[in-house]
Amino acid sequence: MLTKSAAPNSSTVLGRQLGDELRRLREAAGLTTVRAAEALDCTKGKISRIENGRVAVRLPDLTAMLHTYEVSDAELRERLTALARKANRRRRRGWWNEYSSVLEDTYRDYITLEAMAESVRTFQAQLVPGLLQTPEYIRAVTVASKLWERADEIEQVVQVRLARQERLIAESPLRLWAVLSEAVLLQRVGGPQVMRAQLQHLLDASERPNVTVQVLPFSHGAHASMFGPYVVLGFPEEGALDVVLADNPAGSMWFEREAEVARYRSLFDAARTSALSPVESRSVIHRIAKEHRT
Repeated sequence: MLTKSAAPNSSTVLGRQLGDELRRLREAAGLTTVRAAEALDCTKGKISRIENGRVAVRLPDLTAMLHTYEVSDAELRERLTALARKANRRRRRGWWNEYSSVLEDTYRDYITLEAMAESVRTFQAQLVPGLLQTPEYIRAVTVASKLWERADEIEQVVQVRLARQERLIAESPLRLWAVLSEAVLLQRVGGPQVMRAQLQHLLDASERPNVTVQVLPFSHGAHASMFGPYVVLGFPEEGALDVVLADNPAGSMWFEREAEVARYRSLFDAARTSALSPVESRSVIHRIAKEHRT
């Protein structure tokens, strides 16, 4: 298993350094993040992520920001451009980029943000969250997706997911709160033995203080989250905005506008409120695990 995912890398440090400078320049120009976003025709969330060093700063975006902030000092512009290039080069060396051949852009972006996040809140309608999947379950899901066919590609996907899971046991562990539809427990991914082991793994993980697992049973009826899975990423910086990744029939979509993120936070709050308590959920998981027999 990889052991590189839990530690911050130098690209994050350089990104934060660049973000701090851009924040200082924005404030010196008398612009709020909202006004800056309007001037740059982007979202407030994008400005926030750049200033917190969570995303790469493309050189065209940097040029536009410096123009908007009325930065005319040629030496300063050159220094920040060089810093952006250096940060972006190192960001491309993140451990996940070793697996670029099997990672779609959206997944790679998600891993990058998850590596910097403090918390993950997720609702899952059909699958165990990736952070809680066993190797055998991951392989079964990967094969079923038909996105990868070669054995070496499938194994790389497994290794990426296992590396992500190290955040849960790091010195400053990621906080995970997962609400699972009962369907997640009943779907026989990989067969009964794989499912029994997977559900036992869920039980073991739920004993950690940073992991909360709840089950939303079929008997509780229709609910707003049943239309698709989503993840809400929270970050440690003061004032940092949450980011949402949601799946729908057209694919995965990012949501970062405050109103959109607020809706998903409300959806998750409704789901966790409707779900069984963590203790009751453990009883249900234990019961269903025994029902997955050979």
